[in-house]
Amino acid sequence: MSGVLRPLIERTTWRRWSHLVVGGALLMPYWFLGLSLSPFVAGDGAIAAALMLLLFPAAATFVTGLVPTVRLLESSLAKELLKGPSEALVPGSAATRESRVRAGAWFTLHLFAGVVVSGLSLVVPPLAFVLVMAPVVDWDERFLGGWARPGTWQEWAAPPAGIAAVAVLLALIVGSGALLARLAPRFLGPTAAERLAEMEARAVRLAERNRLARELHDSVGHALSVVTLQAGAAGRVLDTDPGFAREALGAIEESARAALEDLDHVLGLLREDRSRPAPQPTLRDLGRVLEQTRLAGVSLDARVDPQVEQVPAAVSREAYRIVQEGLTNALRHAGKVPVRLRLGVAGDRLEMEMSNPLGARGAGRRHGGGRGLGGIRERVTVLRGEMTAGPDGDRWRVHVSLPLTTVQ
Repeated sequence: MSGVLRPLIERTTWRRWSHLVVGGALLMPYWFLGLSLSPFVAGDGAIAAALMLLLFPAAATFVTGLVPTVRLLESSLAKELLKGPSEALVPGSAATRESRVRAGAWFTLHLFAGVVVSGLSLVVPPLAFVLVMAPVVDWDERFLGGWARPGTWQEWAAPPAGIAAVAVLLALIVGSGALLARLAPRFLGPTAAERLAEMEARAVRLAERNRLARELHDSVGHALSVVTLQAGAAGRVLDTDPGFAREALGAIEESARAALEDLDHVLGLLREDRSRPAPQPTLRDLGRVLEQTRLAGVSLDARVDPQVEQVPAAVSREAYRIVQEGLTNALRHAGKVPVRLRLGVAGDRLEMEMSNPLGARGAGRRHGGGRGLGGIRERVTVLRGEMTAGPDGDRWRVHVSLPLTTVQ
């Protein structure tokens, strides 16, 4: 019994009832307008009135539901009052023909279901009261009409009928509210086209976030690694080689400034501030990265083909970050070991190779790659290139091959 009565004491049930009552109230203007137009409809007066009370309101509510804003209002109302499955609704205006048609159908269903429930909610309680009290109250003939004398079976059958009427009304309120809560997502939820558009937008946002994460990791991560080594080198030779120390401090200042510019740009993108142009270093700026790496105390053997400055801008930007991250990985995981860099153009591809001795820290390390290699791999994949990375004898070797002709 408690399971049967539980819906009657839940707040959700009466919130849904209020949703239905709102629908019934919204249908009243359409009914009044239909009644006012019924005299102009040819045919029997009763039939014309019935048609105007059914067909005209149904057509008018459906047309009203085609207005894009109606979907926004109805989905907000359903989300707030119907609860249940409807809580997953994301209110929004109808943007496609299918969503407008579905919203029109829902608006019609909401209003007609609401007028039935709200009408019965007005009629059944007083009627049930009359029926329940019939055996014990001497009701006026104008109210009870042809009731027999007290004690006859008709009057004693009235109380169960009144109680049954209330039970049916309560069941109708619970059932219709639950049904509308289940149907609302079907009528007001996203269409297939809207779901596809949302998935595409989400994929774009995710790709942008991943790109920003790579940029932040490569630029700021490299700068911090270099600054750490440069500060340590400057501190060790501050008394014996002041000239080198000053040069290292200048490089630290430049690296920090560049990192701040990159960080400011990334934060601007996160705030959707497009007023500042994005720093887009290319292979033309590679000399600065190589010099910073050398100032950090790394013996860098770099051979860069002058033709790399002529590669397409998209490839040049990504290749710059790949070299930067490769050098950062060497500094982080192998220390100040000799690093070899080869970068050049071979036919229609940009070939890049970086290697360094594994060293004491790299020998016992799991060679699965971290975020750095993951970022490099993502950049290579976007450009449809090829990449290999791993130990080669006693050296760690990274080879990247990027096509030049597939990027427009």
